[in-house]
Amino acid sequence: MKRSQQITFLASDAAPAQQALARLVSRYGSVPVDEADLLVALGGDGFMLQTLHMHERSDIAVYGMNCGTIGFLMNEYDEEALLDRLKAAEETVINPLAMRARSADGTWHEALAINEVSLLRAGPQAAKLRISIDGRVRMEELVCDGALVSTPAGSTAYNYSAHGPILPIGSDVLALTAMAAFRPRRWRGALLSKNAHVRLDVLDHEKRPVMADADSRSSVRDVLCVEINSEPEIRHRILFDPGHGLEERLTREQFT
Repeated sequence: MKRSQQITFLASDAAPAQQALARLVSRYGSVPVDEADLLVALGGDGFMLQTLHMHERSDIAVYGMNCGTIGFLMNEYDEEALLDRLKAAEETVINPLAMRARSADGTWHEALAINEVSLLRAGPQAAKLRISIDGRVRMEELVCDGALVSTPAGSTAYNYSAHGPILPIGSDVLALTAMAAFRPRRWRGALLSKNAHVRLDVLDHEKRPVMADADSRSSVRDVLCVEINSEPEIRHRILFDPGHGLEERLTREQFT
């Protein structure tokens, strides 16, 4: 006899998510994380990212149900026939970005980002950045408020707000997007191979300080340079209801 799926329910601290957690655990039960076949995350996109980061080394699939404000990575909340929905769910695999940032004291800081790695000016003056791709300088000086490198999954988040392109899932490309570029004024960014190694050097860092961030959760201040590349060894497995996967959501976002 085939063993039924073992589920762990996780929820954000928000009241609606906690209330949903209590109802779902009462109805379906919940096992410890180390015994689970999959995780069900209750909250918004922020909690989904938190859950994926917390379990990034376990290769366990995560199915999200929206109990928050923004639910781009989440499925619609519905307590009925949940086990059937989980069996029918379609999987999308995402590789995160690896960030290595060197601060002014010489320390290297490492973090992973599912959505984006961003650099942002940390003072009143615009940042000055040098952009190198695969060891070759592509732009000697970009004067801007900041810049970011986004995955396809994160292309509708901070990247899109910065007027960057929406990237199809599975396109094997990254978006390098400038934020409020002053010089070159018309430069918005570039599309890069998923295998590209990106290096951003901060010029005149004492006068024009810059901070780096991975998914708005791993901030590094006073950075001298940041190296960014896709991390193929880590797989984030996200489950979606049929017909409502990331590919469909990315397409729909461009027509709303």
